[in-house]
Amino acid sequence: MSPAQQRISHRISAIAESATLAVDAKAKALKAEGRPVIGFGAGEPDFATPDYIVDAAAEALQDPKNFRYSPAAGLPELRSAIAQATQRDSGWAVEPSQVLVTNGGKQAVYQAFQTVVDEGDDVLLPAPYWTTYPEAIRLAGGNPVEVFAGADQEYKVTPEQLEAAYTEHTKALLFCSPSNPTGAVYTAEETRAVGEWAAAKGIFVISDEIYQHLTYDDVEFTSMARAVPELHESLILLNGVAKTYAMTGWRVGWLVGPADVVKAATNLQSHLSSNVNNVAQRAALAALNGPMDQVERMREAFDRRRRTIVDGLNAIDGVVCPTPTGAFYAYPDITALLGREFAGVTPTTSAELAELILEKAEVAVVPGEAFGPSGYLRLSYALGDDDLAEGLSRLQNFLGGTE
Repeated sequence: MSPAQQRISHRISAIAESATLAVDAKAKALKAEGRPVIGFGAGEPDFATPDYIVDAAAEALQDPKNFRYSPAAGLPELRSAIAQATQRDSGWAVEPSQVLVTNGGKQAVYQAFQTVVDEGDDVLLPAPYWTTYPEAIRLAGGNPVEVFAGADQEYKVTPEQLEAAYTEHTKALLFCSPSNPTGAVYTAEETRAVGEWAAAKGIFVISDEIYQHLTYDDVEFTSMARAVPELHESLILLNGVAKTYAMTGWRVGWLVGPADVVKAATNLQSHLSSNVNNVAQRAALAALNGPMDQVERMREAFDRRRRTIVDGLNAIDGVVCPTPTGAFYAYPDITALLGREFAGVTPTTSAELAELILEKAEVAVVPGEAFGPSGYLRLSYALGDDDLAEGLSRLQNFLGGTE
């Protein structure tokens, strides 16, 4: 190997580790050592996958046809069910041929950018953003262009901000509502305004709707597809069963879009991974076709926990936590805590504060640097009620300076 070469490619070397998974892994490692760590890191429901879905998977295991290769784009009946769900929930009547089933939502994100972004293209990325988005954009050769909206804007960007960031190299806009990491939900009017701006510019909108069934306070989810039908030829929807049905480990997501985009993404997947696990696809089919009563009970539990965590965080002097109306995350602004002394240490960034909280209070949170600017923390409230109460108590004691 010559000195000019390196063992790991520049492209892969440049990827940052998933911060949320890293925090979760560290919390679990500390737990394995016997430390009573409370983890607010992972965006993973603590509920079991509903029984009827598990039963469908067990039944699928008895059918030998599920032991064979199936179409790379997904089982025909699952693609049909996704098309029906897209019309019902997002207001877009699509054909099954406009659906690609992927190995979880992350693969849908990756393949969407790979399919429409070329080397040097700019992608507008509202911040705070999910940690995987900028890495997936860079892997496609694109440039993530951050457009930041703080707590004063309820973490929602405006068309005026997007216009200021737009250049002749802008190819796409990433849109996520309800939002990971903030829990913000764009209103119908706000969604329409952003979509109409993008339509006027002639750029793609890649809209992540995986939290569409998790909204609160009578806030309604509005799909970009329903709000701006004229976008359909340049709109890609990303979704999956992970969050709604407590199926994070089953790894079934999907991509919906114009026929040519989906065909190209399917060609990529035919070389990348081929079909998604057939048993998991059968389980996802049962999820989409099944009752929503267990989903509603989970949503009600998230709602209860949401109110608890917002009240608990806002009780800490120096913490400002807007009330999230979707997903299962709180995203407090903690800039007023930076520069204060805690346990003999004076953190100046949210990364330093998160590290201190984990070490001294044994509570795992994700720092804002994973999602954009420093000065924020993300806490998932998709954990049990007892852990939630204990974790908040530790945070209040530690950040209040009583420890």
